[in-house]
Amino acid sequence: MGWALTTADPLADAVVDEIHQLGRQVRVDLAAGIENGLSSLTEPTPAVTAFLRQTESLPDYVDDELLDEGPLPQYTTPTPVHVISLSAGALVRVYKSPSIARVLATTGRLIDGARRRIEETGSWGRVATLPGALRRGAPGYVATLQVRMLHAHMRRLARSRDYDEAALGAPINQVDLARTWMDFTITSFQAEEVMGFDLNEGEQRSLYRYWWYVGHLLGIDARLVEGISSNSEARRVDDMLETVTGPLIPESSILARATLEAIADVLKEVLSIPEGMGLQAMFALARRFHGDTVADELGLPAAGLADPVLSAAIRVVRARRASLRRDPAAWHREQQKNIAEAIEANKAVGERTGYQQEADTTRA
Repeated sequence: MGWALTTADPLADAVVDEIHQLGRQVRVDLAAGIENGLSSLTEPTPAVTAFLRQTESLPDYVDDELLDEGPLPQYTTPTPVHVISLSAGALVRVYKSPSIARVLATTGRLIDGARRRIEETGSWGRVATLPGALRRGAPGYVATLQVRMLHAHMRRLARSRDYDEAALGAPINQVDLARTWMDFTITSFQAEEVMGFDLNEGEQRSLYRYWWYVGHLLGIDARLVEGISSNSEARRVDDMLETVTGPLIPESSILARATLEAIADVLKEVLSIPEGMGLQAMFALARRFHGDTVADELGLPAAGLADPVLSAAIRVVRARRASLRRDPAAWHREQQKNIAEAIEANKAVGERTGYQQEADTTRA
C-alpha cells in the first residue's frame, strides 16, 4: 500500500514528459499507435514504445470469449440505472479520495462541470463495455487509453499547481486507480442491487474478469485487482484500500453534492419517482449506497420522505426482473435492447469528451 500510494502510472507519465520535451510529433505518434498499433509507427520515441508494448501485451486470461461475452451481464440493466449507480454510487465514492478531489479542484470547475463529468464518464463506461469494444484499435480500447493519458496530463497539471504529494500521495496514484476500479465494479454492482437490479454469481464472475483487462489498459497494477471474481472478494481488497485513503477534504463534499444535483432528474425515468422528488430521492439513495456515516461526512442531508416512495418502486423493479430471468428469450431481448440503448446514449453525448479532446490536441 505504501508503494501504491506513492506510485502513479510511470509509463503514461513518461509519455507526457516526452510530449512536453519533444513536442507535437509525440502526440501524433501516440494517437496513431493507439488506433493502429505500435507496428504502424516508423520511429516511435522510447516512452511511446514502452507504453504501447504494455497495452498491446494481452494478459493470458484474455480471449475472444472474454472480449465478446464478458461484458454482457452489464446489459441486463438499462442505461439510466447505470447513470445513477455511476453518479450517486461510483463517483460520490471516487470523490471521497482527497487526492482525486484535490486534482479535480485544480480545474476550477468543481460544480459547473459536474453534469459533463457524469456524461463523459458514463460515455466511456458504455463504450468500454460493449461486446468486442476492447479489441486493439476498437472504440473502447482507444477510449480507455485516452482516459489513461488524460489522467497522466492531469497529474502533471496538479504537480505544477503545488499539489502536496507528501500529504496526499502521488496524484491519481495506484490506490486511487484501484479504488476507482472498485467503484466501477463492486460499488456500482451493489448500488444497482439496492435499486433492484441484482447480478448472480456467474454474472459477477464474468464482469470482474472483464474488468481485470480494463484495469490492465488503465495502467492499474495487476496485484491490486486481478483475481477478484465476486463482490465478497472485492470487498476485502476494497476495505484495505479504504484504510490507506486519507480523510475527506472540503472539495469532496462539494463534488458529491454537485453530482447528485446534476443527475436528480434521471430518477424520474428509472424508478418513476414523482415530479419534484428527484433530488430528495438521490440523497436517500446515496445513503442507502454508502451508509449514514459516509453521507453525514459528505454533508448530504437525510431525505426520509423519499424512502417509502423508493422502497415501493424498487419492489416493482425486483418483481419485473425476477420475471424476466425466468424467461430466457425475454432476458436475451432485454439485453439486446439495453445494448442498443447504450449505443444511442453514446451518440447523444454530442461534443467530444474531455479525454478525446486531449487526444486531439496537437500543441506541445
